[in-house]
Amino acid sequence: MRTRTTTAAVTGAALLLALVACGPADEQTTESKPSTPSSQPAGLTAKAAAAGLADATGVKDLGDPKDNTAGCSQEAAGEEPHANDCTALITTDTVSIYEFGTPKVAAHWVKEMPKDADWRQVDRFALAFGARDQALTSDERRDELEQALGDLVAKDQ
Repeated sequence: MRTRTTTAAVTGAALLLALVACGPADEQTTESKPSTPSSQPAGLTAKAAAAGLADATGVKDLGDPKDNTAGCSQEAAGEEPHANDCTALITTDTVSIYEFGTPKVAAHWVKEMPKDADWRQVDRFALAFGARDQALTSDERRDELEQALGDLVAKDQ
């Protein structure tokens, strides 16, 4: 488990650096105002989504949920906030659930991820299956999780 968490954190930190390296001349994804915990959208959160996805798929939890927000948010890591920061990241054995301030930022992350990784956008969330244990999640389960998150988002609106 420690290996998965460390791998996810290192991978998340590397991805964060790549995504925030996009300057204003590149693809600016949000207004100049960075997301902050106080401006977090009301409603469904990554943590609540993890619990909801577990319930929707008939399991107690998705396996060892950890808050790894510092791996995708400069602000959570104690740095200057960036427009592409995630709002939250919950990493489990099954899937990583990224929460963003807007669907546009989520789409940017999904677009910029390596093409050999399985990233799926659902509104302002992204599901990722890049950690070692997550690679064992079947395509059918991934589809089920994506659909269940879509249902949770729709119910929340």
